[in-house]
Amino acid sequence: MKQLLFQEFEEVSAKQWKQKIQADLKGADYNEKLVTKTLHGIDIRPFYSSEDLQETLKIANPAHWNICEKIYVTSAEQANSKAREKLQRGTEAIWFILPEKEIVFESLFSNIPEGTSIYLKPEFLDAEFIEKLDSFLEKRKLKVYVQNDIIGKLARTGNWFDNLKADHEQLERIVQNSKNFESAVSINLSLYQNAGANIPQQLAYSVAQLTEYLNHSSGMDLSVEKMKNFKFQYVVSVGSDYFFEISKLRALRWLHATIAKQFGFNSECHLIAEPTKRTKTLYDFNVNLLRTTTESMSAILGGADAICNMPYDAIYHKNNEFGDRIARNQLLIMRNESYLDKVGNVAEGTYYIETLTRQLAEKALEIFKTIEEGGGFLKELKAGTIQKKIKESAALEQEKFNNGDLVLIGTNKYENPEDRMKEDLELYPFLKRNPRKTLLEPILEKRLSEELEQKRLEEEKQSQPTQ
Repeated sequence: MKQLLFQEFEEVSAKQWKQKIQADLKGADYNEKLVTKTLHGIDIRPFYSSEDLQETLKIANPAHWNICEKIYVTSAEQANSKAREKLQRGTEAIWFILPEKEIVFESLFSNIPEGTSIYLKPEFLDAEFIEKLDSFLEKRKLKVYVQNDIIGKLARTGNWFDNLKADHEQLERIVQNSKNFESAVSINLSLYQNAGANIPQQLAYSVAQLTEYLNHSSGMDLSVEKMKNFKFQYVVSVGSDYFFEISKLRALRWLHATIAKQFGFNSECHLIAEPTKRTKTLYDFNVNLLRTTTESMSAILGGADAICNMPYDAIYHKNNEFGDRIARNQLLIMRNESYLDKVGNVAEGTYYIETLTRQLAEKALEIFKTIEEGGGFLKELKAGTIQKKIKESAALEQEKFNNGDLVLIGTNKYENPEDRMKEDLELYPFLKRNPRKTLLEPILEKRLSEELEQKRLEEEKQSQPTQ
């Protein structure tokens, strides 16, 4: 019956669909009415078909993704207690931020279940510390990912940890002597996202950074087995462009595999994703729940290995159990009630997302080739070229927000003038400028709504009755 039913209908080509649409437009311009231009340099058409689907990119996305939570370690015992409590409540991975080297490993990892994924972000660079940690983990069945990113540190702060030579020597020791980590080197896309770079730029700068590491590693005495097992880790911030962000993660995996394979390194990579700070708002903060939900969904469908959701009040409140619980429960609902961990590669074969993935990858490769022709990522960063390009993209996005074309509900549209936030600020929610000597101009993260919020806070202050 099905075969007979479908035989009743003739196949319709993309050209025929477009002709029908143009007829219905009655002379109106097709491109002007139905084609949407984006900040990413890619035009969105009103429909996609199998004719748009070239050869499917070979991208392996996991079905299962870990729910992750961050803990800033001021005390190993307290951090361990928090970690075990979070794991009991549904979290599967812990992201420890380490501000100092004086950490007792036995205390930090005490009674954490075998097989747990642990992400460690040291805010310092010390090969000896990493070697001691590696030795400690030898008889413990934990999956540990260490986030060492010396180039990311330079881009974010304008300075190396020490200097170019010393930092590379430290990283070289870490790479050569690490045996018990899932990953020992990371690349931080979040910096570029939160600073306002468009998606092709985020991808291009990340793989250009990857190439810097791979070029340096090529001169190291690494065994073939070590190179094939060595896995890079990417920290990705996910924005509000739902389908573009799904495609971004898929394109990143494909780009990594393409480049790493050329150097003889492992073509697989590990992605840990979190919502971007750029779209989060101080006023009408409950809308941040909706934003982090769609951003986390993009990360899931794009194939992230782990997702660390951002509490709705993270930009102005100190860490608190209520905010953490809500953020964790958002992910638990998506897993257990929306069944978003049952199938891997859910986007594979979808005309629109496959097309976007390829377009983003191709645009990123164009930017990447320009960077390589200019001498590589470090040279372009030192010359200020990367910073200039990000500023230009950020300015275009800021302009769209300022004129209302890019909407943040409750902030530049449908705002509640009665909202008061001045007394709720526990953290400074705006860009901090600390004049200091740097080797190069740092890339600065900034939220879209900052100027508008500062103006509203000033108005709150002025409207307060005098005592």
